[in-house]
Amino acid sequence: MKTKMILLVFCITTMLCMSACIGNTEISVEAATTDTSIGDDTMVMKIDDTQVSVDWENNKAVEALKEMAKNGDITIQMSMYGGFEQVGPIGQNLPQEDVKMTTSAGDIVLYAGNQMVVFYGSNSWAYTKLGHISDRDEAEMAELLSNGDVTITISID
Repeated sequence: MKTKMILLVFCITTMLCMSACIGNTEISVEAATTDTSIGDDTMVMKIDDTQVSVDWENNKAVEALKEMAKNGDITIQMSMYGGFEQVGPIGQNLPQEDVKMTTSAGDIVLYAGNQMVVFYGSNSWAYTKLGHISDRDEAEMAELLSNGDVTITISID
């Protein structure tokens, strides 16, 4: 009888703990972990000729992007899409850790494993967050990105 009671208490405790772990998988983009310098090197990003300050995420996709940049500048031809973002092919697949999120102006994400998206508006979708442009507000992001296609350059400083 004592063993059954202990087993019952254990099962109830386990169920309560597991139910506490179940929740909404949508995350706030602002609450994500960031790292401006990855290892000993810092990645630098330019939109056309304008250098922007990026708080890069600490994840496998950013590490892969950094490895690409170590072999030379990454140039991405971006195209306007949807009136709130610029999208362009990275040139290879990066590791995906997609999470449903609502983006904001300045967010940089990975879409479909091989497309970089930079936002000057907002959208809700499942992406892998790469970083956030921290030195421009929404109006400045719109000025940089909403007037035609742009070129993104990522390099190691």
